[in-house]
Amino acid sequence: MKTYSAKPGEVEKKWIVIDANGLVVGRLATIIANRLRGKHKPTYTPHVDTGDNVIVVNAKKVVFTGKKYEDKKYRWHTGHPGGIKSRTPRQIIEGKFPERVVEKAVERMITRGPMHRKLMGNLKVYGGPEHPHQAQNPVPLDVGKMNSKNVKV
Repeated sequence: MKTYSAKPGEVEKKWIVIDANGLVVGRLATIIANRLRGKHKPTYTPHVDTGDNVIVVNAKKVVFTGKKYEDKKYRWHTGHPGGIKSRTPRQIIEGKFPERVVEKAVERMITRGPMHRKLMGNLKVYGGPEHPHQAQNPVPLDVGKMNSKNVKV
């Protein structure tokens, strides 16, 4: 019995649209990361992009559990001495680019390297309900019905 290894030309990629309205960020990010990576398919191959293209709409309406909306910090360093900066999810969601909360959550769940950069190109996140990918005929994925914990009550 031989192990199956998918070739890049054999992979069939689908387009999925997810409405993030009222969904918990971490749970949403794990589902998106698995879909991008292709781990939900029986033809999963670690070194080949076997995942789907994912569109996330209403990213500014995601929720956090507990006090994370106020207390969690996203930190980065500018590269200069004393250049540690931080923002809370509230500051980001109420700011100019609210979709960055979902992008960063997914980005940090995928291992780094050339495959990481390619997979992040397959993710499209939009703050509002509209997206310009109607021509690809995306299939809606109801993440809220997968598990009752995915939606904050």
